[in-house]
Amino acid sequence: MTTTDVVVIGGGQAGLAAGYHLRRKGLDFVILDAQNTAGGAWQHTWDSLHLFSPAGYSSLPGRLMPVQPGQEYPDAAHVVDYLSDYEQRYSLPVHRPVTVRAVHRDGTRLRVETDAADWSARAVVSATGTWWRPFLPAAPGRETFTGRQLHTTGYRRPSDFAGQRVVVVGGGNSGAQIAADLAAHDGIDLTWVTRRPPRFLADDIDGRALFDAATARRRALDEGRPDSGGVASLGDIVAVPPVRAARDAGLLRTRRMFERLVTDGIRWRDGTTAHADAVIWCTGFRPSLSHLAPLGLRGERGRIATDRTRAAGEPRLHLLGYGDWTGPASATLIGVGRPARDTAESVAGLLDG
Repeated sequence: MTTTDVVVIGGGQAGLAAGYHLRRKGLDFVILDAQNTAGGAWQHTWDSLHLFSPAGYSSLPGRLMPVQPGQEYPDAAHVVDYLSDYEQRYSLPVHRPVTVRAVHRDGTRLRVETDAADWSARAVVSATGTWWRPFLPAAPGRETFTGRQLHTTGYRRPSDFAGQRVVVVGGGNSGAQIAADLAAHDGIDLTWVTRRPPRFLADDIDGRALFDAATARRRALDEGRPDSGGVASLGDIVAVPPVRAARDAGLLRTRRMFERLVTDGIRWRDGTTAHADAVIWCTGFRPSLSHLAPLGLRGERGRIATDRTRAAGEPRLHLLGYGDWTGPASATLIGVGRPARDTAESVAGLLDG
């Protein structure tokens, strides 16, 4: 078993931001990443995915993301290149591919069990994100539908659905972007279904405003002021250029969620049916926390109660990058920097104690 001060689990954007600040604190640490190459979840997204913000507003601490030529909003491949460069620039000690199986209490330390070897640490930062745990709703008839079903994580490009009737489910950003991607290609019969009418943010709002809204909400809650609603108060869908173009062309019409899936399609609430070759579930994610199960910390909705990023029931554990409950906008590139800095300060204080 190898010993170190801190084990960071996950080598995506949150893990790298944590590593940057842990290095500045002079701590001994490792980052364990299950992926074969750098880039985190960004290397597994669909081809046309772009950021919500310009490069200058999509950066990790210490290193501005360079502008992508010809693109106001960088694409996923540009983000992968940036994360790979970031990792090398700061000589972050990433070990890959290493899959963490479990974290156990081991006296005054935590034992991190992996598929390669075990690590003994005085503190652990879990930064595994949500991409690896897609959520599929228990929709009636889902098990009997004979067409293709996939989650957002399995979608790559419209050409995979040429000549097909495709149902996209979900009224968030992923649903809107994938619907727009499919709608722009001839030969695809698209149906976009949502539980409520889609709420597009104003066209001039992008990730910069969303980060400010999330930060203002956290500040208000910390100061005991009324909840401002944060990002949710502004809307659900950022009108990035492809979504805006499809919407303005009248290609993003939605229908209310269907009643159930049938063998070869869907049945609407009025009893009529429609054929479908494929259903794409853009229905979100859950935090990927199964490796922390031995600690017995899971609570409501599968989350772990936290005080900022520190686990309420285990002071040696921090959670980073899972959403606003682990720091305002902490699941974004620009937003993860502040909670990562706070995490490093908290860990340093714990190790000095």
